Amino acid sequence: MTQPVAAVIPAKDEAERIGPTVEAALALPGVDLVVVVDDGSTDQTGRVARAAGARVVRHSRNRGKAAAMESGAEAVRLLDDAGTTRHLLFLDADLGATAAAASALIKPVLADEADMTIAVFGTRVKLGGHGMVVKLSREGIRRATGFEAVQPLNGQRCLTRAAFEAARPLAHGFGVETGLTIDLLRKGFRVLEVEVDMAHRATGTDLAAQLHRARQLRDVARALLAREPSLRDLTRR
Repeated sequence: MTQPVAAVIPAKDEAERIGPTVEAALALPGVDLVVVVDDGSTDQTGRVARAAGARVVRHSRNRGKAAAMESGAEAVRLLDDAGTTRHLLFLDADLGATAAAASALIKPVLADEADMTIAVFGTRVKLGGHGMVVKLSREGIRRATGFEAVQPLNGQRCLTRAAFEAARPLAHGFGVETGLTIDLLRKGFRVLEVEVDMAHRATGTDLAAQLHRARQLRDVARALLAREPSLRDLTRR
């Protein structure tokens, strides 16, 4: 029997888009469980996700992406049947119907060709203006492991439970993807980037967007410094 997969979707104030994302995830081959972690939303994110067929875990306050991923993975562990350990597929809440393309991330893990897959969005998709953060993460991963990541901050990832546990504790906040990649590569896990036809809401250029990117930069820098003190000069650029 093919090992089942659980989709874990961290979400904050995504009531408008979480429904189609959950529906697309539930239709993915191999996925028999979708867990949405409502990370302190002030809208109806949790209610909409539950109506679409997801199990919902709620944080009473916003705790950040890494904490939401940890909570979702723990919920999956508690729901695993005896003798069955699900693989984990992490998806962003705002993918909508394009989450259907995540099947390409699942296949290499089910076929034992990779321990973690990372999505690479097609070149026609603009990934929302955080080039400086991407460059920092990419260069930090390269210097720490030799791996040349195309889209190091992409949150669409499928990995085995063993790989996830090996990467714990996860890097804080928006540093989680950078930390995951470095930690697993250093421990000998196989990491594979896969091009997918997905899209999410692009980050804007207003003050809120600028503050978001500043938090990303801070968290990625912290993740790199925690894993390689020699990268201190890189994070100060």
